[in-house]
Amino acid sequence: MKQIHLAAQLPAVQNTVVWSDPSAGSQIAFDSFARLARTAERGRFDFFFLSEGLRLREHKGQVHDLDVAGRPESLTVLSALSAVTTHLGLAATVNSTFNEPYEVARRLATLDHLSEGRAAWNVVTSHDAFTGGNFRRGGFLDEADRYTRAAEFLQAARVLWDSWRPGDFRADAASGAFIGAGAGAFEHRGRHFDISGRFSTPPGPQGHPVIIQAGDSAEGREFAASDADVIFSRHDNLADGRAFYRDVKRRLAPYGRAPEDLKIIPSVGYVLGDTAAEAAEHAAEIARAQVGPQTALMLLEAAWGRDLSGYDPDGPLPDIDPLPDGVTEGHSQFRKGREQTVRRWRAIAEAGGLSIRGLVTEVTARPTFVGTPRQVADSMNEFVQTDAADGFIFAPHLVPGGLDDLVDRVVPLLQEMGVHRTEYTGSTLRDHLGLGGPPRSAAAVRPSTAAVRRSTAAARPDTAAARGGTAGRTGKETS
Repeated sequence: MKQIHLAAQLPAVQNTVVWSDPSAGSQIAFDSFARLARTAERGRFDFFFLSEGLRLREHKGQVHDLDVAGRPESLTVLSALSAVTTHLGLAATVNSTFNEPYEVARRLATLDHLSEGRAAWNVVTSHDAFTGGNFRRGGFLDEADRYTRAAEFLQAARVLWDSWRPGDFRADAASGAFIGAGAGAFEHRGRHFDISGRFSTPPGPQGHPVIIQAGDSAEGREFAASDADVIFSRHDNLADGRAFYRDVKRRLAPYGRAPEDLKIIPSVGYVLGDTAAEAAEHAAEIARAQVGPQTALMLLEAAWGRDLSGYDPDGPLPDIDPLPDGVTEGHSQFRKGREQTVRRWRAIAEAGGLSIRGLVTEVTARPTFVGTPRQVADSMNEFVQTDAADGFIFAPHLVPGGLDDLVDRVVPLLQEMGVHRTEYTGSTLRDHLGLGGPPRSAAAVRPSTAAVRRSTAAARPDTAAARGGTAGRTGKETS
């Protein structure tokens, strides 16, 4: 049977972490990160993942007060975690729009050295002026160019990692190291980056860090197929998961890649109970805590593009039309297709008799396994064995104890079923993920930039979610 890959995520700036819960601890203290990471390692997880936002969300010019704020920078935290873990992979979101290849490649190579081969990079993109305002580059990049820049950014990073050849760097008893004459020499000439020089940091044990990609659009899927080792997905039912799985895996062959070269791992939550009814009741309580009145109105105003502060969050949806060019401060996912989003939300609310708050809870719900430990273990296994996923990234709603029940009550059942490791059998993250052989060289993936530019016209995903929005309870609304 297929092995289930497990990972843990500590979400960044958003309302899914219930920091107001009495059992919640600090969201920013290192001890919280360390406890979550150590729990994941105790469960023999593949990696621990830190997502990151580059600007605090705002609502009417004020920081949204139900979000977690003050989260430390991810690569710095992971570097510290490398000293208190031994096998767990360490993955960070690093933006390819508001960074430069040299610095990112150097920091990731450093993390791979410090962790002895456990580094991973979640390559994300931005195009909105709201985020860009922090960098004095607001709106500088057309949305259509975000993946071409990301592909070239990753290509340039691979050139840098490949600039050190075997024999360029080795230990020497007298001087401490030997550096070959050609060590670190690199050159990349492209549309977005024109750089040359010498790269200061030799590659880590993995050569290149594991590359993760989170896009669900046609461009994102093609980018992942050409150049990633792991892709997130948002699908919480077997039909959508299998369709996504088929679509992404079929894209690999043109790049000379096999199905096992790319792992499909959705981000999910979990809620356990001694009975199914108890778990369902607890899940409803969590969802209500994640979407308070302020959050509900904030997201509705972002979708409608207008002030809705006079509406009761526990009352019906507004009977007014959205403003096509209304403000979407901090919520760029609503910039396109606003009328379609509102039409879809109205249909969901009408079908379920939902209030504003009930609707927002419905459309922003994270895919979640709910049930007894045995039911959750069986559901996870069905997803993987029937090719709806290769594993799962669990994002707990509590910090720092949110993984305890999963590791203590569900993981042992998976181990008994023979679908999850009882001990680590390798030392690097590439080992954990079953990514055989060395990482892809810069030369091997050079065609990916052109392929991404063609993907919008050429790719035809076979799920509705790939065309924008969500299908059912598949995570936060995106476009």
